[in-house]
Amino acid sequence: MHYNPNEIEPKWQKKWRENQIFKAENQSEKPKYYILDMFPYPSGAGLHVGHPLGYIASDIYARYKRHQGFNVLHPMGYDSFGLPAEQYAIQTGQHPAVTTQENITRYRKQLDKIGFSFDWEREVRTSNPDYYRWTQWVFLQLFDSYYDNDADKAMPIQHLVEIFKKEGNQNVNASTSQETIFSAEEWKQFSAKEKSDILLNYRLTYLAEAEVNWCPALGTVLANDEVINGVSERGGHPVERKKMTQWMMRITAYAERLLNGISCNEEALDWSEALKESQKNWIGKSKGAKVEFCVQNSEDEKIEVFTTRPDTIFGVSFLTLAPEHKLVTEITTKAQREEVENYITETAKRSERERMANVKHISGAFTGAYALHPFTGNPIPIWISDYVLSGYGTGAVMAVPAGDERDYAFAQYFGLEIPSIFEGIDVSEQAFTEKSDEIKLQNSEFLNGLNYTQATEKIIEAIEAKNLGEAQINYRLRDAVFSRQRYWGEPVPMYFKNGIPTPIPTEKLPLELPEINEYLPTETGEPPLGRATQWAWDESQQKVVENSKIDEENVFPIEMNTMPGWAGSSWYLFRYMDSQNATDFADKSALDYWQNVDLYIGGSEHATGHLLYARFWTKFLKDRGFVQVDEPFKKLVNQGMILGNSAFAHRVKDSNQFVSNDLRAQYETIPLHVDVNLVDGNDALDTEKFKNWRDDLKNSEFILSQDSKFYVSREVEKMSKSKFNVVNPDDICAEYGADTLRMYEMFLGPIEQSKPWNTNGLSGVFGFLKKYWNLFFVNDDFKISEEELTKEEFKILHKLIKKVTEDITQFSFNTSISAFMIAVNDLQKIKCNKRSVLEPLTILLSPFAPHITEEIWEKLGHSSSISTEKFPEFEEKYLTEDSKEYPISFNGKMRFTLELPMNLSKEEIEKAVMEDERTQKYLEGRTPKKVIIVPGKIVNLVG
Repeated sequence: MHYNPNEIEPKWQKKWRENQIFKAENQSEKPKYYILDMFPYPSGAGLHVGHPLGYIASDIYARYKRHQGFNVLHPMGYDSFGLPAEQYAIQTGQHPAVTTQENITRYRKQLDKIGFSFDWEREVRTSNPDYYRWTQWVFLQLFDSYYDNDADKAMPIQHLVEIFKKEGNQNVNASTSQETIFSAEEWKQFSAKEKSDILLNYRLTYLAEAEVNWCPALGTVLANDEVINGVSERGGHPVERKKMTQWMMRITAYAERLLNGISCNEEALDWSEALKESQKNWIGKSKGAKVEFCVQNSEDEKIEVFTTRPDTIFGVSFLTLAPEHKLVTEITTKAQREEVENYITETAKRSERERMANVKHISGAFTGAYALHPFTGNPIPIWISDYVLSGYGTGAVMAVPAGDERDYAFAQYFGLEIPSIFEGIDVSEQAFTEKSDEIKLQNSEFLNGLNYTQATEKIIEAIEAKNLGEAQINYRLRDAVFSRQRYWGEPVPMYFKNGIPTPIPTEKLPLELPEINEYLPTETGEPPLGRATQWAWDESQQKVVENSKIDEENVFPIEMNTMPGWAGSSWYLFRYMDSQNATDFADKSALDYWQNVDLYIGGSEHATGHLLYARFWTKFLKDRGFVQVDEPFKKLVNQGMILGNSAFAHRVKDSNQFVSNDLRAQYETIPLHVDVNLVDGNDALDTEKFKNWRDDLKNSEFILSQDSKFYVSREVEKMSKSKFNVVNPDDICAEYGADTLRMYEMFLGPIEQSKPWNTNGLSGVFGFLKKYWNLFFVNDDFKISEEELTKEEFKILHKLIKKVTEDITQFSFNTSISAFMIAVNDLQKIKCNKRSVLEPLTILLSPFAPHITEEIWEKLGHSSSISTEKFPEFEEKYLTEDSKEYPISFNGKMRFTLELPMNLSKEEIEKAVMEDERTQKYLEGRTPKKVIIVPGKIVNLVG
């Protein structure tokens, strides 16, 4: 009987689905284990073979934990709000919901074909109103909260209002942008709008003017990770920096807790050091001082800087402001205005991430203005440069070229002074950046002769004594922009009552997306929701009504921006715990039972943004008593990428001829990406299919190789539709089966590493599964022996159990598969078909190849699914040698072997050797002069 995955796999996928084999219970006597994948955005292109890599790894682990007796929650859903569906709607007029549903349907079919053990009863879609109702609810909880620094947690905003009523804000220690101090009496006199504006300076979600990445072509704000080299990741459209009034999230209030969660939680968070460092660097904690520099010839204008090296203040030779700094336009002189304005325009085209990353890029413009050194009173030129960011620190840098590499490069490039302030250090070639107590300061007035620690302490005292600033801790982390000027996203549940942002009552959620006739911004520049005819809130009726009623009493405009893509993904782990709950975001008993995610697997591209936001929301929900955990993910694994093996046909320059790769050195050529499906396993191109592939290639001519074939060149790149190197998993499943796909992807290499795809390698894994299948058959008959195992068979089995168990727990799935191949080969050699070895082998293999093992398990006579069988346990005794086959040598020449128990003493070994008749034959009656015995190794008779 032949192995036929096309018959086996649909059969078991149907059984799993109909019998809800992988359904998790919210209460169980079994220990719980929660495994989560970063859920996908369902694109129109569907899955390629790179997408399931992490899902296969998590599925192996989920199946393994079920075998171990755990109640496993392994859900799946869709991050289904997204810009691509909206762009398609703009181009075609098709509603994004229709596009999204079609894409989800395709994804689900593809996922099912691969045989994942997801609990589909818990599926979530962020674009479904019954889901985003609770995303809106979290938004309103944040709006209704502020961060109390004394309590070190979020508190209800009403608690703050009560304090204001009693004593104003003079004793409030909170995370805030409020600068003005007011009394209780003043609070009572404020208008409703003034009170609202003050409270917005404390709320954890608030309205503010912010620098954003604005993409005119897409008509929306983009996150930093959606901008690459100054253009949008999707579509490649120009992006500029622009100030806009946006909803913001005060994530900075949680900066220290986000940092401590990593630094002080080493045992609780099983993350890689690289991932922890990435989080720490993104939060970017710095200790230093805030210092004020007065602008020359101005009574009021001051430039505040934050520096981590206040000890170097006497080395300041210029100030550098971010081009977006609020003082730039005010202090720039008439003579420098044109140059400064042009520079600001150019800088606006580059994302902050690009500006931070490109350290070798040096540019700037002189404002024409000067600041005064706070201690010497000397004039200091004020420049602007894109290496200073408005959102980090104060948006201003006191440049000390002698002690900072970027300041040094800038000073050299523009010919600015580089004061030498470190004793014995030559700064003619490079800056000295060490914080060393071995080096003392010079040319620094009252700091001369002091080292780093001494000077830092003394200068901060002087700064504070002169009221020029104070010691301060700063963070690179900035409040997150929470507005998007697009349609396909969660509506923000706020309306504006006489200019005051007012929440939609939580009992009236969800605030659903309205129907609109176009998905572009309006002609007057409003977001797409500005096109809705029904987008006003009637307070008296507590419902959405027509815009035409806005001028009537109790009817007010609703917020037109929608939420960003990360809104729904910041809390989805909790919704999976109780996804069908209609009265709460999840039941308390379910939240208490599952707590948080035990294993989270996803791409490293989410190691900063998504991970920070999810941690922030989790900590907030705990503060307000909605969940009991402080961190969302205990263990986090970032899988690598499966790279595409791109194919290139080489066109002869200025012609329609293409030359075979082995001949192209003779020509000047231009490479052209070719669809890999037009190329065979030997890199030969089907030229007729190539000519029919695109209209512009119909008249192509080919310079063929000597064997009359046309060969392409290959290059490993990111797997991408635009590079025509995408391999569809459906095709692999159809030809080889899902079990082969699953095992091959794991066999490619360690899960954390990126590795190239090579379709030719599939046949080897497919051959292994056929070998495994054939262990159970004699000719076409299923035949199993009930005989006892031999010592050798026990050894093969338990060696495999030990290896696979260790490898799964260490996520070394590639080496597990090698071990399976060795074990099956060993069993095949000795023609072993014994139940006592093949049954545990089948259970061991089932997490990796679930379909073939379910089929074999059924043929072995079992009625229940293999997925709940106990995982085989390793027993050391079967790998412990109880005897040794000794080589018996005479004068160093081995003559025969003798098997003896391992526990014999030297005397007992010698006695057994001497009594053997073969020994007497070789001795020929002589007595050996010496018997050399190394227990467990050799016996040598000398003389």
